[in-house]
Amino acid sequence: RQWRSQGLIGAEDGEGFRPEDVEKVRLVQTFLRRGISLEAVARADSQQGFLDHYLGLLFPEGITPTYSLAEAAEMIGLDLDILRGVWEASGLSQQGEALREEDIEGIRCFKVALEAGLPEEAVMQLVRVYSDALGRVGEAETRLFHFYVHERLKAAGVSGSDLMDTTQAAENRLKPLIEPSILYFHSKGWERALREDAVMHMAEEAGLTEKAEAPGQLERAITFVDLSSFTPLSEAMGDVKAAEVLERFSTLVRQAAGRWDGRVVKQIGDAFMLVFSEPRSAVACALEIEARTEGEPQFPAVRSGVHWGSVLYREGDYVGSNVNIAARVAAEAGRHQVLVTSAVRKEAKGLAEVEFVRLGKRRLKGLAEELELFEARPSGTEAREKVVDPVCGMELGPGEAAATLTLEGEERAFCSDECLRRFVAAPEKYPA
Repeated sequence: RQWRSQGLIGAEDGEGFRPEDVEKVRLVQTFLRRGISLEAVARADSQQGFLDHYLGLLFPEGITPTYSLAEAAEMIGLDLDILRGVWEASGLSQQGEALREEDIEGIRCFKVALEAGLPEEAVMQLVRVYSDALGRVGEAETRLFHFYVHERLKAAGVSGSDLMDTTQAAENRLKPLIEPSILYFHSKGWERALREDAVMHMAEEAGLTEKAEAPGQLERAITFVDLSSFTPLSEAMGDVKAAEVLERFSTLVRQAAGRWDGRVVKQIGDAFMLVFSEPRSAVACALEIEARTEGEPQFPAVRSGVHWGSVLYREGDYVGSNVNIAARVAAEAGRHQVLVTSAVRKEAKGLAEVEFVRLGKRRLKGLAEELELFEARPSGTEAREKVVDPVCGMELGPGEAAATLTLEGEERAFCSDECLRRFVAAPEKYPA
């Protein structure tokens, strides 16, 4: 009654409610949970038609009737337990057990996949991959539009209904591009996957692979690469500057991975997990990333770890003990080091202009047995002369230091006045 009195829901001339009101209630509930007052919602709605605007975006074809899971299972001709599994795997269970017509049509696709021979286990993995990947796409589309279009319009002084009309016009131009863009990049990913699939089939025909113990088991080289001092860099330079460094690092990693037929499986902060079909490319890629980042002005050092062995492909990711070993090897690496296991060295020892320096056995965190490690290095190269900012970890070549300070006969270099200020305030926090 309170919401109706403020004009948020309900018809002006009656007691009844429409399906649109149910969706408005869901929106208003979300606003209230996030700490937005009902008065602020009512004010935005009366001035800008806020709720109707977002309902138009959420349901461009209008709001269709809903069906229970049992009704949907009967309409699709799918076992109720399987339907419930798909519904939960997709992450759509957050909207309750009310399926709209578009939900039913989407799930019909997975019924066809089951009928075509994909087992239930594979279908569930595919559902999760679609949901996670395209959920990220949808989030990026809305977030980037908000940050780079909506907020810039507000900063330029556009407000009220003019702001809504201008953003709506931009949305109308961009929305038709979404599906063609998704289909384009899907086709490119499909092409690449088909080439890899052809290699897998040919390797089987040539007798180069052994029979897998489980579906999705295959031999792969796993590489982890990250910035060795990203945490102190973020603390000293702030998130915006750190994000700029990370953006440049991401570009270098992806370029190198593409050159060596690798794939970025995932990125967590400044750490990247890459996968390669064979170890030689993995080592060459890690060394290229090291060389290219070392050549960057005012850039932190990189470290990498590479391991080769049997892994399991699950939900677009790679899992298993050998993935864990690769991560531990990377954590053991120091600045500028590319550490590899004996399995990698054995397979990649003929790599041109690369030498493998034996480091002996190391006990790595979480591993019961000691692991023999090697450092992969380009043959006959000399490292550039650089100094390290003791505060943020940034590496500085000749002439790149913004400030220097001599303390107890030892000179220290800093990338910025801010790092110098932090050091002078508490030099004991930053040992040489």
